[in-house]
Amino acid sequence: MDTGILILRLLVGLLIAGHGVQKISSHLGGKGLAGGTEEFRADGFRGGALTALAAGGGQIGSGLLLAAGFLTPLAAIGAIGVMTVALTVKWRHGLWVQNDGYEYPLVLIGTAAALTATGPGDWSLDAAFGLTPYPLWWAAFALAAGLGSGLLTRIVLHRPAPGAQSSVTSGH
Repeated sequence: MDTGILILRLLVGLLIAGHGVQKISSHLGGKGLAGGTEEFRADGFRGGALTALAAGGGQIGSGLLLAAGFLTPLAAIGAIGVMTVALTVKWRHGLWVQNDGYEYPLVLIGTAAALTATGPGDWSLDAAFGLTPYPLWWAAFALAAGLGSGLLTRIVLHRPAPGAQSSVTSGH
């Protein structure tokens, strides 16, 4: 079981971190900080480069923490938060990724919550430092805090198109 959890942590954590690297640099196919800033502006977010840096930094930090299995509930909160914002951007396209839907962010949210529920396994920094096992309520807390922070970020930083209500706040 620990081998499976390690593989899952490395895969998901490093993908989330890599996505953050793309937001703020030209590495891993990214378009640099200017490209990350433009992506957020095109999606209707204010804050410019600071928004791109915060999102990219959050993805890098939470992804690396998940991969290492260190402070797993905190890592999950960060990952769930940034992926919730991504989910709200893609919501209007429906579920499936081939239609630019929210399938992928939803999988990452579920995986981060599941890793908190199962724990990071014996081959993790949490285990090495004696931080495990985490009580199961941490998974519920991580999910609630991550979803809440992502939705709050959306509400605070998103500018709906003139004359249109946000699909998140209007229930669509």
